[in-house]
Amino acid sequence: MNYHISDRMASLQPSAIREILKATSDPSIIPFAAGNPAAEAFPAKEIAAISAEILEKEPITALQYSITEGYPLLRESIKDFACRHENLFHGDDALITCSGAQQGIELTTKCLCNEGDTVICEDPSFIGSLNTFRSYKTNLVGIPMEEDGMNLELLEKALKENPSTRFIYVIPNFQNPSGYTTSLEKRQAIYALAKQYGVMIMEDNPYGELRYSGESVPSIKSMDEEGIVVYCGSFSKIISPGMRIGYVIAPQPLLAKIIVAKQASDVHSNIWAQMVCDRFLRSTDMDAHIAKLNDIYRRKVSLMTSCMEEHFSKSVRFTRPEGGLFLWCDLPEQVDMMGFCNQAVQNKVAVVPGIAFAVQPGSHTHSIRLNFSTPSDEGIVRGIEILGKMTQEF
Repeated sequence: MNYHISDRMASLQPSAIREILKATSDPSIIPFAAGNPAAEAFPAKEIAAISAEILEKEPITALQYSITEGYPLLRESIKDFACRHENLFHGDDALITCSGAQQGIELTTKCLCNEGDTVICEDPSFIGSLNTFRSYKTNLVGIPMEEDGMNLELLEKALKENPSTRFIYVIPNFQNPSGYTTSLEKRQAIYALAKQYGVMIMEDNPYGELRYSGESVPSIKSMDEEGIVVYCGSFSKIISPGMRIGYVIAPQPLLAKIIVAKQASDVHSNIWAQMVCDRFLRSTDMDAHIAKLNDIYRRKVSLMTSCMEEHFSKSVRFTRPEGGLFLWCDLPEQVDMMGFCNQAVQNKVAVVPGIAFAVQPGSHTHSIRLNFSTPSDEGIVRGIEILGKMTQEF
């Protein structure tokens, strides 16, 4: 059979990260290519107890169809949780739960973008979002990342040159893959430019709770008096990615269309998981829980960076993130980055090549992304020793 693939999907390539993870399922591989929470971070006992109680006392609610907007009690819990430090709701903003923040990004793009419309992104950026934008045949424009966020001069230039821009996509906190945090000044400037040029902002914040050092920075959504920011949040990094609980906060007219789009996609997200998430949020001291997670990751990132300082060639530059799960390495320009990544896998270490996160082909050809949350402490030490030796040889 000669299968006719739609134009939308024909040119779309699989996520390089997912393909690497499949190729490196061997438990002997040190997984610097992953982005999973640490094994010791999961509240497994608490989730087991909550699940048992739900299935004993409310089995029909957990197993029956529900509403697309999401489990009502969870939506209340999310609002209380998300707004405990800052206000994310303005005017007619409302909330929908979704199957991870990834679905929120996809549904929002589906509602806002026609083929040929422009999406402006940080460059490099998260491959899952980039593939979503590509699947809707958008024109992607990448703005180089600096240590404190997007290059504002180039952002305004892109807005002037692309009048069909529908939104600016940003990950302001501990960006994936760079690890950079956008400064307050740049967040304010990005918002001001979006307002000036009449475009929306999609603020993706899956890592915001995972801050290990420095001071918290207000979200762009907290500044949104104009109804131009869509905020995507997730519990994947602080409770469980397997539960697939994310949410979108957006102005009601847009959210109404996102609800219709979700009805056509999956009717509603897993209600059992939403009930578990709701009860976990209500019964747990979330600030203490998050502090425990941050203790774990603070130790891990400190271990990785100290090992890199000891073993890596001095010609390798790497970021020192204040939070999140990733750091970014720039190898010398003469290094064959794909050769480096392939040799790393042969040496039982998996890393992600920087080109996987490039908005346009041909950039970030001398970079790699490393994850410190997934590997064990022993794996971090051993893996960095291996990569360090390779940086010396290359």
